[in-house]
Amino acid sequence: MRVDAASRFIAAEPDDVFRAFVDPAAMLAWLPPDGMTARFERFDAEAGYRMVLTYDEPPAQGGKATAESDVADVRRVDVEAGERIVEEVDFPSDDPAFCGIMTMTWTFTEGDGGTYVVVEATGVPRGIDPGDHVVGLESSLSNLARFVEDGRGIR
Repeated sequence: MRVDAASRFIAAEPDDVFRAFVDPAAMLAWLPPDGMTARFERFDAEAGYRMVLTYDEPPAQGGKATAESDVADVRRVDVEAGERIVEEVDFPSDDPAFCGIMTMTWTFTEGDGGTYVVVEATGVPRGIDPGDHVVGLESSLSNLARFVEDGRGIR
């Protein structure tokens, strides 16, 4: 079974990192990987959200939803404050290569003066390149670290 994963140590307490996942303005600041911006069509910290991600420079093959964008319908199926978030992600697309439900599990483990954040994606649609996906996950984690560590995070 394919598992795309990334991890990062963040110099902040697990509760501080977790807060960046339940505030929509915070998520818009850190979640889009480099080269993308995002907006929410809806957001509920417990139930989930619908996010539209727009490419700064669209890929030659286009996005999953339109030539310039990806859309993610996200259901939060398990939220344990400061510990983990499990999300089921659906990408509305006319391309069958992007159909299916991807599960994203984010875990937050306290240690050594900060938090180890691990994200694992399973059930990844076959149209998502594994290498590109990991680069995107690492980019989001890097953005998260900057957001929380430089004091922009919610305190």
